[in-house]
Amino acid sequence: MGMDRHTDFVSAVRETVRAHGDARGFTFVKEEPGPGRAYREDVLGLAELDRRAVAVARRLEERGLRDRAVLLLYPEGLEFMAAFVGCLYARVVAVPAPLPVLDAGRFDRTRRIIADADITWILTDGAHLDAIEGWLKEAGLAGKVQCLDTEAAGTEDPLVDAGGWTMPEFGPDTLAFLQYTSGSTSEPKGVMVTHRNLLYNAEEIRRRIEGTPESIGVGWVPHFHDMGLVGQFLEPLYLGMRYVLTSPITFIKRPVLWLELITRHRATITVAPNFGYELALRRVTDRQIETLDLSSLQTVKNGAEPVRAATLERWSERFAPAGFEPRMWMPCYGMAEATLLISAAPWGTGPVIRDFDAAALSRGHAVPAEESEDREGPGEDALDGTVRDGTVRRLVSSGRPVTLDVRVVDPETLEPLPDGRAGELWVRGGSVAAGYWRSPAETRATFQAYTAGGDGPFLRTGDLGFVDGGEVFVTGRSKDLIIVNGRNVHAHDIEETAQAAHPAALIGAAFVLDGVTTEDGREQVVLVQEISTRAAGGTPPDELAGVIKAAVARAHELPALSVVLTGRGTVRRTTSGKLRRGPTRQALLDGEVTALGADLEPGVAKFVHTHPSQKHD
Repeated sequence: MGMDRHTDFVSAVRETVRAHGDARGFTFVKEEPGPGRAYREDVLGLAELDRRAVAVARRLEERGLRDRAVLLLYPEGLEFMAAFVGCLYARVVAVPAPLPVLDAGRFDRTRRIIADADITWILTDGAHLDAIEGWLKEAGLAGKVQCLDTEAAGTEDPLVDAGGWTMPEFGPDTLAFLQYTSGSTSEPKGVMVTHRNLLYNAEEIRRRIEGTPESIGVGWVPHFHDMGLVGQFLEPLYLGMRYVLTSPITFIKRPVLWLELITRHRATITVAPNFGYELALRRVTDRQIETLDLSSLQTVKNGAEPVRAATLERWSERFAPAGFEPRMWMPCYGMAEATLLISAAPWGTGPVIRDFDAAALSRGHAVPAEESEDREGPGEDALDGTVRDGTVRRLVSSGRPVTLDVRVVDPETLEPLPDGRAGELWVRGGSVAAGYWRSPAETRATFQAYTAGGDGPFLRTGDLGFVDGGEVFVTGRSKDLIIVNGRNVHAHDIEETAQAAHPAALIGAAFVLDGVTTEDGREQVVLVQEISTRAAGGTPPDELAGVIKAAVARAHELPALSVVLTGRGTVRRTTSGKLRRGPTRQALLDGEVTALGADLEPGVAKFVHTHPSQKHD
């Protein structure tokens, strides 16, 4: 398959449909209402998906939407799939986005996407049609943006029977969909994924997971996330394999369901961010493990956020009685800008975990740590991606690229760096997307980078890392990206929201405390916020911290956020006044930040020093 056989993704999908009919397809598992725990499995075979997609495509075509972007707002489930494939078939640019809960923060992001992508139609299901139309009215968009209930895309629509509808022409450069980078309230950026990108990436994944029509997948990652959309939906569609899905909410309510579905369906592959494995470790009981059989698994992908060695090791040990083997692990690295997959551990080899000298690494040199005499096994502080005893940083490799060209480049000088030197990861190859929708300057800066010697164009990932013996190690993220449950949240967006939350808020710096996690394995996000005590008036500092925390948590869906209020001049800056988040984080860890007030998550308090005699400005 791939570019040699097809020049567009639709041809590949329709060939899969012809080959397998309804013998392959998707199963969606949802909780039944009422007492007790009952789940219903709804099945959508590939032939039925194709029929429903054609009905949607006809309706889109009749409304003159070819080559236009339409917004897809759906709950998790099979209806989204029919709508998305319908868009592909009609050569309409699908824009999947989270179904906004009726809350201003989420709707604000949706409104920005509508403006950016010039959306005139929203596709949704019958259950959400009224709520979305009501919101459009409130937002002053009624009449400008219309809604289409694709569930009603049956024969009752006279347009479907207009006849004469034929599949449009496609080429490798035809735009397939826009993947809006998630979690940011700054101007959202739509990654332009073409048919060529989809075919290349589908082949990269197929080769790495050794996927066939006999593969069986189970997952719960949301469909608007690149890992969910490409990994759990488009890849199975390409391979003609069966995939069983549930929603993230259903998974979070009862994590063992994920493993029960793997057991029941004899799944060979599953995929999740690290926090999902952490959640299962904490919430699945020993008694429940006795009922599980995970021995059918061949590929267990862990990506979308930092992969922690302790998670992999604890999971391997805990689920060994259920047939789990360490060789099943496939740590991976990817991003929407590269369609999805950039690198992953070769099939069946398990994770590569190495210890590096922490001090050398902070200076950009990957030096293997000396095995210390007293090290026995991974105890509680054999930390993952974090510093152990202040000397060792333990890292999980994100595997190897399949065919993509991955380089390490000094982000300042743009000089390529040799093995063992840390810099920014740059990527070139067929999976790299066409750029950001209607953002030529951003596209040039991110997708058309050249090394000092003129080699390129490359995608600048913004992630920091190094290559060691062919293995790609990701050591950190671009200065301003915070990953929460697999979502990217830009630090400057958190800082902006905080500054707008109260007149007393001055400059702030947001960052992740590496290696300090919440009870459920999520990274701790900290905001060090300078305030003017004069502008705060009589508001007690702790209360002010709570106000800022609530505003940020609501706008960015950050459940674990700590706010530290400080006086002027605490947040570190460059001589030109640019914010320095790394040095501010270090100052906090070194006890150099004096808090005037705080609202802290457990685990963060030990780093925060309060001052009894609060300074005034």
